[in-house]
Amino acid sequence: MPELTDELERRRELGQDLHDEVWEGVYWVAPGRGTPHAIVDDELAAALRPHAIAAGLTGTGIFNLGEPEDYRVPDHGYHRGVPTGTYVPAAAIVVEIVSPDDRSWEKFGFYAAHGVDEIVIADPEARTVTLWQRKPTGEYDEIPSSALLGVSAHELTETIAWP
Repeated sequence: MPELTDELERRRELGQDLHDEVWEGVYWVAPGRGTPHAIVDDELAAALRPHAIAAGLTGTGIFNLGEPEDYRVPDHGYHRGVPTGTYVPAAAIVVEIVSPDDRSWEKFGFYAAHGVDEIVIADPEARTVTLWQRKPTGEYDEIPSSALLGVSAHELTETIAWP
């Protein structure tokens, strides 16, 4: 479809495609982040940064986890070593900030398949941070504290100046 191709190219040129994802070959157009999302993103990144540095992890903002025909775009990532390239095959930790109609919870299986040890979910509406750790089965359990970062969900929830 030429019209769709033109629209996707226009989104790329305007920088509106930064959060778009490809799920098993299907392109998902993601709307721009709202202000509450952006505020929590900034607050959480500041809160996690010293813990990531102490743990020897490299932090990134949004990045493409996966490969060209199947990738997700977490809000942040923490990596063992310095990731390179457009598509990153794995991450130690990913951060998702919940927005209206987003699919954060549906990404858990994908994250497990890509070796993500922990997931941080921040929900601006509920004003909560939850932490999830991958089990050997590939499923995630909610945990009170991050084994990799040495910080609790409660501490992170209390640190954020929620909008």
